[in-house]
Amino acid sequence: MSDNRVKKKKFDGTEVEVLDSTYDDGIPESPDKWRKKMKSREDMLGYIKTSLRYYYEDDVYGSEKRKTPA
Repeated sequence: MSDNRVKKKKFDGTEVEVLDSTYDDGIPESPDKWRKKMKSREDMLGYIKTSLRYYYEDDVYGSEKRKTPA
């Protein structure tokens, strides 16, 4: 685990060892076939409208409320 540590300087000038980035690349193994999960055209349109509403609409409620507008 010592191979992904880097030395950084703190605000007072002393050096500290911290972990470097430990995440995996965000490359999917296979494409997400979300259209096959839906049975009808109305289901597909509802899915798309819901996801677009979450990101771009101003009047959303509850846990979907954005702090800053898109």
